[in-house]
Amino acid sequence: AVVSTQSTGLTAQQELDVRLVALRTGSPLFIRMIPGTLSIHCEDIDLVGDIVQALASSLNIENLQSTAVYPSFTTNLRDVLLKVDDYHTVRQKLTAEMADHSNLIRSLVVRGEDSRLMYDMNGMKQCYLKLFDLNRDLVNGYNIRCNNHTELLSCLRIVNQAITKAGRLRVGKPKTQVVTASREAIKQNDVEKLFKVIESGAG
Repeated sequence: AVVSTQSTGLTAQQELDVRLVALRTGSPLFIRMIPGTLSIHCEDIDLVGDIVQALASSLNIENLQSTAVYPSFTTNLRDVLLKVDDYHTVRQKLTAEMADHSNLIRSLVVRGEDSRLMYDMNGMKQCYLKLFDLNRDLVNGYNIRCNNHTELLSCLRIVNQAITKAGRLRVGKPKTQVVTASREAIKQNDVEKLFKVIESGAG
């Protein structure tokens, strides 16, 4: 995983090559700076975001663009986005089934009442037995919808956190542009555009 930034605020006259170990995860952390360019090699995207933000703050850099290569990060995000699509599909299916059941329930209630008024006890009994089964199906469907909704929200939180992490690899206007462009890509269901924004920015 590599993050490279370029800014006029990076004015070191000599090259800097530092090799460290991230205490959070124990993963290697390599920082290399040449005049105008800083490269950070580390698998911990949160740590790299902290370094970029601290560096910009220390050097009073208002705007900082970067390129970020995180294959495992994008792979995991792709998996989460696929789950989001699946949960949306399940939700739509359950909503359609609930609408069908609601229409059938209204019909059975009317038929059951008609049977009662005509003293057709057997017909009324059959209607209310079907209503009982439909009600049970609705309750089961509701529980599935609740679980599906909980899982969907969990995935959406992960997606939102991923966008925030990608934004923290930039500073100022480039950061805002990445967050905005990423949300727009998700709204358009354009996964490849999202990954391009995360990697290269939105400028």
